[in-house]
Amino acid sequence: MDNARNIAVSVLKRVLSEGAYSNIELKRELNSKDIDDRDKALITEIVYGTIKYKYTIDIILKHYIKSELKKLNIDVLNILRISIYQIRYLDKIPSFAVVNEAVELTKMKAIRNAKFVNAVLRNYIRNDGIDYCKHNAADEELAFKYSFPLWLVKIFLHQYGLKVTENILSGLNKTPSVTVRVNNLKAGYDKTYDKLIENGYSIEEGKICPEAIVIKKGKNIENNPLFKDGLITVQDESAMLVAPSMDLKEDMVVLDLCSAPGGKTSHIAEIMKNTGKIFAFDIHRNKLSLIKQNVERLGITNVKCSELDAANYSSDYEKIGDRVLVDAPCSGLGIIAKKPEIKWTKSKESLKSILKVQRDIVSNAARYVKPGGKLIYSTCTLNKQENEENIKWFIKKYPNFEIEPLYLGKLSNIIYHKEGFITILPDELMDGFFIAKMVRRR
Repeated sequence: MDNARNIAVSVLKRVLSEGAYSNIELKRELNSKDIDDRDKALITEIVYGTIKYKYTIDIILKHYIKSELKKLNIDVLNILRISIYQIRYLDKIPSFAVVNEAVELTKMKAIRNAKFVNAVLRNYIRNDGIDYCKHNAADEELAFKYSFPLWLVKIFLHQYGLKVTENILSGLNKTPSVTVRVNNLKAGYDKTYDKLIENGYSIEEGKICPEAIVIKKGKNIENNPLFKDGLITVQDESAMLVAPSMDLKEDMVVLDLCSAPGGKTSHIAEIMKNTGKIFAFDIHRNKLSLIKQNVERLGITNVKCSELDAANYSSDYEKIGDRVLVDAPCSGLGIIAKKPEIKWTKSKESLKSILKVQRDIVSNAARYVKPGGKLIYSTCTLNKQENEENIKWFIKKYPNFEIEPLYLGKLSNIIYHKEGFITILPDELMDGFFIAKMVRRR
């Protein structure tokens, strides 16, 4: 029996049924067992791929199974899911081999269902080419093609229109690259680039950020001595655009209200060349240790970490900030490529419920900005209610602030809105993202 697929089914059970995070579960499983690199790659591919295409896979399964899927033994259901994924989306694995492995795995986990699994999968293979979306509406076809819940497809269509929605759905299904940011406090870009090559990595320059290096091939970057010595830190290139948007100068006072795990905080410190003072806050005390570990590894000394609920006002920080960053808690719809379970853990209601928290935080942030200072609001979502609608609400409520237009370079996946803020559409190199900059005039 194939141990790789057994591990994949176990991870899927925890992610899809118990609310675990795919990246954390995979890391725990792959690091706790003696698994060769080839099997690690297969497990990762199967887990992320099955979660990514669950909507489509389940529609297919419903075509061949009379009872409701939720009534199936959960291991059997996940065995069927990973098998349909492999047959439909992976070219290197022969269909007969997938079926054989599925049957053997089922015998181990739920022996009475082995014949059932065999019949469902062989029936699917025999009907190769069937149109499972015949006569469906356009939104249903998109949901099936890209495997997104229908409610989310409808939101994107309403907010962006058909063409951009297809770009978003396609981008969120791409396999994301690993990107690192060079720490200019410790070494220059060229030196770090050359050292990564010496360490056996296949790399290329980033898409837009001058500190970005894309890791195309190589071992786990966190085990690399350059990472351990603080020359690089892992960060998506969209997130790397936040700190440069802040117009930072040396010796400024900066507040980062939702800082953990500290990627943007450390980037701010690097741009400010370890001068001034940066207050890094987070509502969760245990997450402050992540920030501290990051800044210590990077050789940063101008960051003070403190516990703070950004949704509650604190008079201690009234008008002290030259720059205040709100990297707001959000629905995360822009990072589905990295965390595909977001498709299934979010709901239409959860998108609405987070708006009050976001508006409370940005309202408090406004009071922490000095006259003449700047407030930067960012999210890793593509939901316009959490992004531009929040900014329009904020400007109306706080007329002493005005939007300062952003321009970060000419890229096909950046939307420059006429109001001055930007939306970054997802692709294989960048997460979906939103950034707005406001200046306090009085």
